Amino acid sequence: MSLRLALILLTVISVVCDTLLLPFYPQFFVSEFSVSNPTLIGVFVANCCITVMLALPLWAKVAKKYHELALWLVTQVIAACFGLLCYFATNVWEFWFYYQLMLVLKASYLLIYPFALRLEQQSKHLSIIGLFSVLMHFGAIGGALVGGHFFSLNEPRYALLLSAAGDVIQVLLCAYLMLSLKLGIYQQAVESEKPRTRTPYFIWQFCFISVVVYFSAFLIRPFFTTHWQGMSAQSSAFQSALVYAIPAFAALLMLLFNHFRQHLPLPTLSRTSTFSCALIFGAIGLYLQAQESVWLVVSSRVLYGIALFQVMVLLEVMLFAKSEPAHYGSDFAKVHVAQNIGVILASLLVGMSVEYFSTTVPFYFAAIGFASLGAILLWRVKFVGRTATQPLNN
Repeated sequence: MSLRLALILLTVISVVCDTLLLPFYPQFFVSEFSVSNPTLIGVFVANCCITVMLALPLWAKVAKKYHELALWLVTQVIAACFGLLCYFATNVWEFWFYYQLMLVLKASYLLIYPFALRLEQQSKHLSIIGLFSVLMHFGAIGGALVGGHFFSLNEPRYALLLSAAGDVIQVLLCAYLMLSLKLGIYQQAVESEKPRTRTPYFIWQFCFISVVVYFSAFLIRPFFTTHWQGMSAQSSAFQSALVYAIPAFAALLMLLFNHFRQHLPLPTLSRTSTFSCALIFGAIGLYLQAQESVWLVVSSRVLYGIALFQVMVLLEVMLFAKSEPAHYGSDFAKVHVAQNIGVILASLLVGMSVEYFSTTVPFYFAAIGFASLGAILLWRVKFVGRTATQPLNN
C-alpha cells in the first residue's frame, strides 16, 4: 500500500467517524439524554470547536519533533478508549466531558492534510487539495448516511462504537506504514527558505476570510435536518441525511468538472475573482434554502454545494501558494484556529436564533456573510486592478 493511498484511507475513515452524529446532535441529545434546549446544543457544538481549535496547534508543535504517523498511532488508541466511555455515559455531562477529551486526541489527525501537501510539489497542490476536499465531502456523505441509519434503527449510540472502531483501524494503518516504510519515531527537520520572526500579514488575511466563510457555512448545519423535517414531515432520518449530504454529492461533480475543465473553451478568471463569484453564488444558494419549498431547497443545495466546494478549495490553494513546506503545519494550524472561531460563533448564534426565531433565520445570516465577503473581495480586485492601470504622476 502506497503512502498516498494510506493517507486517503486515514482521511476518509476519520471524516466518516467524526460526522456520524454531526447532522443529528439535536435528535441525539433528545433521544439519549432528554435534552431539547437549542441553545445548550449550540454551546456543545461550540465547545467541540474550541477543543479542536486549542488542541491542533499543540499537536502541530509536537509534530515538529515526532513523526506524524507515530503521533497518530498513540492519539487514536486513546481516542478510541474515550469513544467507548462516551458510549457508556449515563448523563449528558458525563458524555460531554468524555467527548471533549476524545476530540483533543482526534484533533491530531487534521495534520494529515499539511503532511500530504509537504510530500508533493506545489504544482500538484491544486489537485491534492481538490482530492482532499472531495474526501472530506465523501466522508461527510458516508457519515451522514450511516448516522441516519443508526437513528432509523433507534440506536444512535452505535455511532460511538463505530467511531471507536474507526480509530482502531487508523491505528493499524499507521503501524503498518511505520513498519513497511521503516520510519522512526522522530521527525526529520524541514529547512525553511525564509526564517520567520513573526506571523506574516497574509496569514492574518486568510484568518479573517476563514472566520467569515466558516461562520456562514456552519450556521446552517446543526439544525438543517430539523429545518428539513419541518417542511417534509414524512421524511425519515435517513432521507434527511441524504438531503443534508447533497452539497457533498455536488462537490464530487465539481471535482470531475475541474479535472476536465482545461479541455473546455471556458473563460478563465483569477483565483480571487473566482473565489468572490463562488461566494456570491453560495449566498444565493443559502438564501433559497430558507424558502418553504422542498424542491427549491433541494436544487439550491446543489448550487450551494458547487459554490462551497470552489470556496473551500480556492481558499486553501491560495494559502499554501503563499506558504512554504517548512511552515505548512503551523500556518494551517493558525488558519484552522480562525476556521474554528467562525464555527464557534456560528454555533452560539444558531442555537439562540433557532430558539428565539425559527430554523430559517440561520440561512439568511449565512447568506449575508457570504454575499458581504464576496462583494468586498470583488471591490478589492476591481480597485487594485484600476489602481495598477493608472499612470504614475511625476
